Amino acid sequence: MPAACTLPLIALAGPTASGKTGVAVALAHWLAARGQAAEIISVDSALVYRGMDIGTAKPTLAERGGVPHHLLDVRDPLHAYSAADFTRDATALMADIRARGALPLLAGGTMLYFKALAEGLHHMPAAQQDIRRQIEAEAAERGWPALHAELARVDAATAARLAPADSQRIQRALEVWRATGRPLSSFHAQARRAPGPDDGGPTDALGYSQERLFSLEPADRAWLHARIAARFEAMLQNGFVDEVRALRQRGDLHAGLPAMRCVGYRQAWQALEENWPLAELREKGIAATRQLAKRQLTWLRGMPRRQAIATGEGQTPQQLAQAIAAAWARQARDG
Repeated sequence: MPAACTLPLIALAGPTASGKTGVAVALAHWLAARGQAAEIISVDSALVYRGMDIGTAKPTLAERGGVPHHLLDVRDPLHAYSAADFTRDATALMADIRARGALPLLAGGTMLYFKALAEGLHHMPAAQQDIRRQIEAEAAERGWPALHAELARVDAATAARLAPADSQRIQRALEVWRATGRPLSSFHAQARRAPGPDDGGPTDALGYSQERLFSLEPADRAWLHARIAARFEAMLQNGFVDEVRALRQRGDLHAGLPAMRCVGYRQAWQALEENWPLAELREKGIAATRQLAKRQLTWLRGMPRRQAIATGEGQTPQQLAQAIAAAWARQARDG
């Protein structure tokens, strides 16, 4: 077994529809064949919610391939799940997995969660429900692009990385500004300045210099767009609209909840409210998913420690897992 298998974890990121689940399972099987058990921790802000299976492409038991998966179905959609929640839960899980002699394999596309683990949240302000409701009321009256423009005036750095329609993140950034008088970007900058082991500070949750962050990045954007379209079409065929209809019929959920703002769910909820034709839902859902993938790739390019693994037409999960394993072994050998 290569020396790499003694390292603390592997982290696998990538844009939506890039094949992360299949590659993570294949990598776990590759490790198992060499005597190293692995368990997968989902790094996905949508997969945590129960009853949201089709629109999140939540892996079925068969797709999990006998590999233990964690942080799936841990929260009801009525209740938010934050980056702080993820950091707490993932840190505890990594300790438990290591105690069993297994390797933690973090896999997902919520880049804020990876960032929170690697850099810490640095005392981010708690949610302020009264301010949040006020912002939602303003958005209903003025529109999210207008609030994005307001954010640009008080926190240009955060506004620059958000789309004008990214309601959830615009709302959070404005909430932090109004609650503290400080831009959200200042909290992120403070976290980046926190000392790490290279300068005498503490080791972070990922193991800092020991982490192995790999990212699946398409060599051809058209390939990813085709996969996004095909997957959204499959969701529609598999009953996605009925899934969202059932969530609406519960009576305690609403469009402003973080769970219902997930890409795809936001569009399907609106489609049911406004009686969109299926073709309009398909078009808007695919467009929103493409925008998500674009934001994820932008986040990845800002992660200097990552190692990109090119993915595209004709590559199997097993081939990509072997490419990661080979790169992992090289990193371990070279220090």
